[in-house]
Amino acid sequence: AALPPSGATPEPLPAAPPAEQAAAPVTPAPPVDPLAGWPGDTRLSYVLTGWYRGELQGDARVQWQRQAGRYQVRVDIDINTFISLSMTSQGQVTPQGLRPSAYEEARRGRMRAVRMNDAEVALEDGRRLPRPDGLQDTASQFVDLAYRFAHQLQPLQTGGQVSFWMARPGAVDLWTYDVVQDVVLQTPRLGAVQAFHLKPRPIANPRGNITAEMWFAPGLQYLPVRIRINQGSDVHLDLLVDKIEQR
Repeated sequence: AALPPSGATPEPLPAAPPAEQAAAPVTPAPPVDPLAGWPGDTRLSYVLTGWYRGELQGDARVQWQRQAGRYQVRVDIDINTFISLSMTSQGQVTPQGLRPSAYEEARRGRMRAVRMNDAEVALEDGRRLPRPDGLQDTASQFVDLAYRFAHQLQPLQTGGQVSFWMARPGAVDLWTYDVVQDVVLQTPRLGAVQAFHLKPRPIANPRGNITAEMWFAPGLQYLPVRIRINQGSDVHLDLLVDKIEQR
């Protein structure tokens, strides 16, 4: 081959291919917590008024606690410093709602309970019944409904209705609540609070005359800001929210 003429600029050598850059490390996305939508530990304190052979006064609390996939809901009612009632529900937390495994209530020193496993419900008298889907108990219903309303798993609007199976120590019954009103409640410390009023229908085979009406507030995480417990037409307890604490 001919040599390049004297003084000519030699052709540049082809550049070496660039060294491959090390791929940037990929940070894995944090795992999604399927239970993240549940509220933190919550305590609602209520002012209690009512009537039983005269005016009643007292206070009440609904307390919700969760640790990982387990929960406890406790309802305490103290009347005129000498009458108390407590209701406790324990079980599992799921993205679809609460799944109770045990419910206990204590009144005037007497304890009553119901136990629930995946297949059966064990009542106080020893009877065992099949466990229906979506089962709640007297205490868990307050928190489960608040969660369902807040996450639109259950629509909440005037004229609607809410139905679910509820376990009590003596029975398992299908309860239906009608959403009868959208009202504004005047509370002692929180001021005016808008809430939906749920009223239960009579059940097919009542085993007593105690029912509970509930008011859920969209502006306060759909928490139950008022609860009215009726025993027939002559006895009632009215719980109106006074303070909400969360962490």
